[in-house]
Amino acid sequence: MKKYKVALSIAGSDPSGGAGLQADLKTFSACGCYGATAVVAVVDENTVGVTGVHPIPVDFVTGQIRSVLDDIGADAVKIGMLHSSELVIAVKETLEKYDIRNIVLDPVMVATSGDPLLEADAVETLKTVLVPFARVITPNIPEAEILLGEKIVSQSELPECARRLSQDGKVSVLLKAGHLSDEELTDIFYNAETGNVLELRSRRLKTANTHGTGCTLSSAVAAFLAKGCGLDDAVRKAKDYIAKAIEAGSHYQIGHGHGPVHHFFGFWE
Repeated sequence: MKKYKVALSIAGSDPSGGAGLQADLKTFSACGCYGATAVVAVVDENTVGVTGVHPIPVDFVTGQIRSVLDDIGADAVKIGMLHSSELVIAVKETLEKYDIRNIVLDPVMVATSGDPLLEADAVETLKTVLVPFARVITPNIPEAEILLGEKIVSQSELPECARRLSQDGKVSVLLKAGHLSDEELTDIFYNAETGNVLELRSRRLKTANTHGTGCTLSSAVAAFLAKGCGLDDAVRKAKDYIAKAIEAGSHYQIGHGHGPVHHFFGFWE
């Protein structure tokens, strides 16, 4: 019997389908992986904004993780929104009991709409407990500024910022440049395992459909790592996937705010 490559998403649920677990599952599927999930919170949101967050009890979250890993296993794990310090610690302690190297952390702190998704006291816990435990982190500019404790104003700063975010080479960093204003969008990947820095370029599109881009990119990295790609190759393929998904999604309108990307551009228009 054949076996699927399996990716597990630990994240919140977005009822509008553009971000969170829903975006992760779509991305896993589009990139050729079987997706499993552990729900950490039910988020009341749409393309306009977040109305509320209903946390799932921590022991129930860790129970979901164990249920998946004890039975199905996982070739990669993507971690998204973790709203509290207690949950951050519990997820890390649960995962470290399993031999999973490919852990991709998207340090979600604020929704595309600007609404906060992480309790203030959990930021330091995320930085000290979970960031060095991951293989790759995928912060955007605002998240990187919070983690570094300083503003980032130009593209030229990104390579050094990525190195600093790696915590002395403990974790590789994909630093996303979407919040800058340069005509060409150039994300920076610092591979802590080789010391190499990659520049990942794409055309900057003027589109409101950016809901779930961070979830989608991190999930694509996890999916390609699950399929056996090396770090540089996984990140390049993930960047290519998100760029095409944004381009395809820019031609559609869903909702009245920030619409989603087109996760299945390779299968239907």
